[in-house]
Amino acid sequence: MAKPQVVVAPVLMSKLSVNAPEFYPSGYSSNYTESYEDGCEDYPTLSEYVQDFLNHLTEQPGSFETEIEQFAETLNGCVTTDDALQELVELIYQQATSIPNFSYMGARLCNYLSHHLTISPQSGNFRQLLLQRCRTEYEVKDQAAKGDEVTRKRFHAFVLFLGELYLNLEIKGTNGQVTRADILQVGLRELLNALFSNPMDDNLICAVKLLKLTGSVLEDAWKEKGKMDMEEIIQRIENVVLDANCSRDVKQMLLKLVELRSSNWGRVHATSTYREATPENDPNYFMNEPTFYTSDGVPFTAADPDYQEKYQELLEREDFFPDYEENGTDLSGAGDPYLDDIDDEMDPEIEEAYEKFCLESERKRKQ
Repeated sequence: MAKPQVVVAPVLMSKLSVNAPEFYPSGYSSNYTESYEDGCEDYPTLSEYVQDFLNHLTEQPGSFETEIEQFAETLNGCVTTDDALQELVELIYQQATSIPNFSYMGARLCNYLSHHLTISPQSGNFRQLLLQRCRTEYEVKDQAAKGDEVTRKRFHAFVLFLGELYLNLEIKGTNGQVTRADILQVGLRELLNALFSNPMDDNLICAVKLLKLTGSVLEDAWKEKGKMDMEEIIQRIENVVLDANCSRDVKQMLLKLVELRSSNWGRVHATSTYREATPENDPNYFMNEPTFYTSDGVPFTAADPDYQEKYQELLEREDFFPDYEENGTDLSGAGDPYLDDIDDEMDPEIEEAYEKFCLESERKRKQ
């Protein structure tokens, strides 16, 4: 028996009404707009209305803050049955796992609706149904991680969406405190196990993306519970680098992840009393300064007393790297936001030395 279609009442279609031209992404058919303007009684179904809004957010993510309240209000007027709520969850889930770069926005949307949708049927409220939907994918993780390329790609999209949900889905306790969903933390740990147990390049790349996204938060949460899960994950990464038949580029990515974690995920903790760093009060003041070379091949840094004179001579002698900033960042184009610090291929000897350095640094850090 087909599910009954839910019709959105016209009295609620104000700010997000389908007769607003700006509501439609480019290329979208405006048939429903014409019907609405002609006074027809064929108002959009729930799925059509929600999909329009999701497409709108995909095209204009900046509109979230100004339009989400009206969207939730409209849904509270039309999502009144178990089937309607299930349909809403499925639409958002599919958008978040099938449209590139929508996983973050999808997670924010899920968090907002989990706190503002009023319907709570016996089958579960919005958040409960969302987690049930995610569990459906989670339960086939081992098969998906070793499946064909299309299956793995769909699995990777789910993994990254779950990571965004862990960071953005807020759970309010009885005392008003806000926490993250522990069930998602456990789920991410097992998803990482599935990815590393099947060390194909795309699985490892997904694991790197997930850890760059959630690694610092996961490690903090595990440490609070006295768990050593992140140490175990880093050990698995080192084993993959040494033993797995993955590509050289992927090994470099894994090594850079180990290096990132060794630097506390790139976080800098400010001291309680701020004091501007100077060469006199900070022994590490020149630590990250680049090293330059004079025309005679003599190295110098900003710590050198003759730095200004030597650096000016360097600039006058040659116009270095026109397509690069001084810190080495390529300005010729944007890359993957998850992988924007991956270098070009190394010389084999340099790569081998770099691998040994990263692994040795991690072992020393553990001692």
